[in-house]
Amino acid sequence: MSNPAPQLVQKLWNYCNILRDDGLSYGDYVEQLTFLLFLKMADEQSKPPFNKPSPIPCGKDWPSLLAKDGDELETHYRHTLEELGKSTGMLGVIFRKAQNKIQDPAKLRRLIMDLIDKEQWSSLSTDVKGDAYEGLLQKNAEDVKGGAGQYFTPRPLIAAMVDVVRPEPGQAICDPACGTGGFLLAAHDYLAKHHSLDRAQKKKLKSGTFFGIELVDSVTRLCAMNLLLHGIGGESEEDLPVISKDALAGKHGEYEIVLANPPFGKKSSVTIVNDAGESSKESLIINRDDFWASTSNKQLNFLQHIFTILKQHGRAAVVLPDNVLFEGGAGETVRRELLKQTDVHTLLRLPTGIFYAQGVKANVLFFDRKPAQEKPWTQKLWIYDLRTNLHFTLKENTLKRSDLDDFVACYNPKNRHQRKPTWSEQSPQGRWRAYEYEELAKRDKVNLDIFWLKDDALEESANLPAPEIIAQEITDDLEAALEQFATIAEDLKK
Repeated sequence: MSNPAPQLVQKLWNYCNILRDDGLSYGDYVEQLTFLLFLKMADEQSKPPFNKPSPIPCGKDWPSLLAKDGDELETHYRHTLEELGKSTGMLGVIFRKAQNKIQDPAKLRRLIMDLIDKEQWSSLSTDVKGDAYEGLLQKNAEDVKGGAGQYFTPRPLIAAMVDVVRPEPGQAICDPACGTGGFLLAAHDYLAKHHSLDRAQKKKLKSGTFFGIELVDSVTRLCAMNLLLHGIGGESEEDLPVISKDALAGKHGEYEIVLANPPFGKKSSVTIVNDAGESSKESLIINRDDFWASTSNKQLNFLQHIFTILKQHGRAAVVLPDNVLFEGGAGETVRRELLKQTDVHTLLRLPTGIFYAQGVKANVLFFDRKPAQEKPWTQKLWIYDLRTNLHFTLKENTLKRSDLDDFVACYNPKNRHQRKPTWSEQSPQGRWRAYEYEELAKRDKVNLDIFWLKDDALEESANLPAPEIIAQEITDDLEAALEQFATIAEDLKK
């Protein structure tokens, strides 16, 4: 039997092309689908064989939309969204600040009647529903012009990270910058596939295992719907798998596993407008008693935050840009403390060309939180270089899960204490080697941006990256240098 998910995505997508004529973006379209799918499924669940009480108030439900046409439908839909946006629980998460972006009543009617009402969504398997929605999110991310790709981590990378972390049933798993929920869903799939779960464990998997935090309301609702379509959450109004808030504002629980790709972008800042109408940017330095250093660098703050929400012996896998590995000041402080208070055991250097933001140089850092002790917990950092002399693009040569097979094998998730390097003096092209803590501690500013392979691109100018990528790298380096100068200047004032 053919997989109906791609056909469903195509069907939903064809309709998007009609709405684009009205200036609706991919993101707006997926958001409107989210609202309507939720209303349709709530209606289906209230009928046999489910017979569940509907969370939607009468008069704001699916039948009330079907009963209207023309301008009356558009007005009713707008008021429905406003009303549901005031709700608590899952309803509130999905409809908070919801607005109707489909101004043409005829097209809204077609979307409701011809597209969504004709499908029995509740009877579709979670794989089909989830894959269809995930397909829409993927297409949305590919529309780079809309900036949607900023929160979309390559799925093969997520899968490899989850494969080596190997979550166990009953462990609480958190992503404090969850975007559309990719890490949580990959962990869910891994648990369902690798473990024979009993009834209690299946219930726990649906509610009480996954915890997502997302800053942007519109992204939170996409995540909530994505999780719901995959069978996570939705039982209780209060027991939510994802909430909208600023994760960095404070500790929001403790978890056995944290998987995350915190937002890229060096600084946290806010624009202040004075009485004269002049605007200025003020850096948002986060001061928390449980942080090792106060900084406006978002990734350093997320790294510190992730340490605070890990339980003792909890494990983290975090995507971080290169600057976190070498920046001085707060960066050095954070790296020193991380090496002392956790077992920073693995670093995966990622290739360029796999993220929707161009020229991003990133890594995955794996570490385990440990109890306090005098001696540093990190003994050996193993580094896998998946970057040097490897070239991926978003279209022609995309990153596949198989490209990470060698890393997963080297990581040796079954027993990472029995690892064997592939690099040696005799095998200088090996991508996997270890560095002792003493070596790391002696490096200038505890710089963890370590590489040893000969880069062919440096030998051959024809292999240089595109000019805009080189320009972006120079800009990033200059920004990092200026930030360090600013820190020094502030210290001299004290």
